[in-house]
Amino acid sequence: MALFGLLGGKKTSVGLDIGSGILKVAVIDHSGSEPELVKVATTEVAADAIVEGEVMDPGIVAEAIRGLFSAAGVKQKQVVTAVGGRDVIVKKIQMDRMKEADAREVIRWEAEQHVPFDMANVELDFQILDPSAEGLQMNVLLVAAKRELVDSRTSLLAEAGLRASIIDVDAFAIHNAFELNHPDALQGVVAIANIGHEITNVNILEDGVPVLTRDLSVGTRRFREDLQREKGLSAEDSEKVIQGQAQHPDLASYVDARGEEIAVGVERAAAFLATASRSAGGLSRVYTAGGGSRVPGLNDALSSRLKVPVEQANPVQRLKVRDAVFDAVAVDEVAPLLLLSVGLALRRAA
Repeated sequence: MALFGLLGGKKTSVGLDIGSGILKVAVIDHSGSEPELVKVATTEVAADAIVEGEVMDPGIVAEAIRGLFSAAGVKQKQVVTAVGGRDVIVKKIQMDRMKEADAREVIRWEAEQHVPFDMANVELDFQILDPSAEGLQMNVLLVAAKRELVDSRTSLLAEAGLRASIIDVDAFAIHNAFELNHPDALQGVVAIANIGHEITNVNILEDGVPVLTRDLSVGTRRFREDLQREKGLSAEDSEKVIQGQAQHPDLASYVDARGEEIAVGVERAAAFLATASRSAGGLSRVYTAGGGSRVPGLNDALSSRLKVPVEQANPVQRLKVRDAVFDAVAVDEVAPLLLLSVGLALRRAA
């Protein structure tokens, strides 16, 4: 699904993930028989320049984006980026079976029944999930985003000297990378928890289709602040602890507490899906991504609480990677951060 943009034939796609703590860029070459990752780069963004996904200081963020592209040697100005958060709705709905062209004519009216936004200020897209099925009803994945969210993202890119070929939705871009790298996990109900700096995005997949998203107000910043506030660690030392570069005897207790918050959010999302979809079974597996997936012991804590296997998603597990892409950084350290940016770059931008 190419939201708020067009897919096309450009040979190279640049995926830009504008996270609250770290900006990430991934470049994928589509000219060969399979997509190939040719460049990755990350940079930290000033504290509080982006809060819970909202850009508070566009000037600082735009400057950081320009610096990232310059340092990475990325000259292409057209990028694929994404929006997410509380101003984006992803929902599986049912509507009368019809052709896609006819559905496009009535989707805004259908959306009014499901989207709690002013429809005059909403960008909409949809995808028919069972186009070949029979019956009077069809399953449709509906996506709605507040127009001001899309406009602010395009304005930010313009200030950085860039243009969006596609503005996707976080959940779909993450799914894009996940589907390529973990094809064996596309059966049943699976959760992807992208644990970022301030927010954990929970995406629930049902038989490989992203059907539910939830944002939890917990991320690596909470782990770091716990250690700073209660154990007197500096910001630098606490960051080393949560990245596994240093040890602290009390980290496990904070991992258990914050892991409980994430686990409850995943449980609630899966339970909501189970009540909304008669075909949904129980949660079978959880994959983690983002900086939080590197916190020592967190995956084990989540698995213990949720009673299902939990493992780290790997955006380069099956993706072809050009030589020297990870020469400057350890792949095990940076790969967990790249699920969203790789998913974006897998789109062939117009």
